[in-house]
Amino acid sequence: MGSRRKARECALQMLFAADVAEVTAPLVVQTYWAELGEPDLDETARDFATRLTTGTLANLALLDERIRSRAENWRIARMAVVDRNILRLAVYEFLFEPTPRTVAINEALEIARRFSTYEATQFINGILDAIKRDLDEQQPQQNVHPEAEASGEESDE
Repeated sequence: MGSRRKARECALQMLFAADVAEVTAPLVVQTYWAELGEPDLDETARDFATRLTTGTLANLALLDERIRSRAENWRIARMAVVDRNILRLAVYEFLFEPTPRTVAINEALEIARRFSTYEATQFINGILDAIKRDLDEQQPQQNVHPEAEASGEESDE
């Protein structure tokens, strides 16, 4: 498994903890790395995980609104905790990271396969695909590495 995927998994775990325990970003990040974090994760991946976590938590209202706009008949609060945080993480990457959107979707689906259910993976895919289409119409993504987009893979940084 690549270090960026592992970083995303760490970010998901921190988002899950913040959601359930209702704690602040600095506290969840500090606690995670002190007690649960991956000791063999390199510094770049650790920084990426922390940036994903703090950025997602800082933009929850915006992210949830994007998700809500495409999650027909689903309230955010009624979604499974892991599923809503996978969605939040991917939408954060869509909006604030240079990750190709297709790669962000593929990463979210791989993480959902590991941490959620088959049905949830389909649900997540449908919502992320719709949000990606909306964003592609509104603001085509700049600075995307075509080789990463075409292969659906992302290099480990």
